[in-house]
Amino acid sequence: MLGYLVRLLPFWIREPLLILVGTVFGVRILYMALVDGEGWVPAVIGAVFLLGAALRVRVVVRALCARRRPAPSAGDAGDVGDANEAGVAKDAEAAAPAAPRPAAPVVRRPAEKEPNAWGQAALAVGLCAVIGAAFWFQDRLPGSGDDTASRAATCRHDEDEKLPSAYRATPEAVTGEDLCRALNLPGLPELLGTPTETATYASGTDNTAPLTDRKVAQPEARVEFDTYTVELSATYNKLTVDQYRDLTAYGDEMYVKELTVLGRPALFTSDHMMKIQIDLGSGGGSGGPVEQGPLARTLTVAFDAEDRGGSYDFTVWSESGALPDDNALLGIAEAVLPRITQGARDRG
Repeated sequence: MLGYLVRLLPFWIREPLLILVGTVFGVRILYMALVDGEGWVPAVIGAVFLLGAALRVRVVVRALCARRRPAPSAGDAGDVGDANEAGVAKDAEAAAPAAPRPAAPVVRRPAEKEPNAWGQAALAVGLCAVIGAAFWFQDRLPGSGDDTASRAATCRHDEDEKLPSAYRATPEAVTGEDLCRALNLPGLPELLGTPTETATYASGTDNTAPLTDRKVAQPEARVEFDTYTVELSATYNKLTVDQYRDLTAYGDEMYVKELTVLGRPALFTSDHMMKIQIDLGSGGGSGGPVEQGPLARTLTVAFDAEDRGGSYDFTVWSESGALPDDNALLGIAEAVLPRITQGARDRG
């Protein structure tokens, strides 16, 4: 289709356009092959492009030379025939008396204006320059950064899955989808200190808290990046942040820090994730042992300023074991918590 459209163009537009495109592509591909070390295949392709451009240049040069060479006139072509006819006419005049001939009217044809070859060539070069500039500035125009956000992972949620009875018993409970929409905000990579990354996975689940006989709603959301993984959960139990802080005093919790987030009691804690290996081979069918996973940092924030029970947990970790600064989790909580409240109000 493209080749058919190119053939429809006038000669003095089509040929300069093909020369320009072949030269640009040939030089670029040769540069990739010789400088970037892409191999001999790109070098051959670039040479083919340049050869095609050179052949087109030769065609254009021949066309220009043909246009400058004057075409033989009809009078010159018939000089020899006129001389012969003159001899025959003289013999005829000697044999018969001359008869008067009516003068034929002279018809002048208007001179055809030929197109300006250099003007068409300049037009073709200008058109290529405009197209190249449009591609060059496409990613540099304001608003082009929105494409990055659109490529981020969207929240996965099974719409056909029924909510557990614990959610019906707790009308104010949000769902995993609510948490995922709140957590998967465009500015999350910048808050984590990795502004160039985009989410590779995002999901929300409507779980219940363990050891509660599925009577306590505990929705969860997860957003994964190349560097970090962030989880957000909400637990609708009667445990307050103050009581949770007292429990940490009897355990081996490391780096415990109390603070206030948006006027609510909050607590920083650290703990290792669990790593479970499952053997899917034929060696007995038993899973592997539970191992200690990477260290995770969690920010627990009460549902309200009165700390009447229940909390949100923001957890971040990485497979390498590296953790962002506590200010990153604090910034995430301050940005996400208002979105959770809005999401629950919209759903209700």
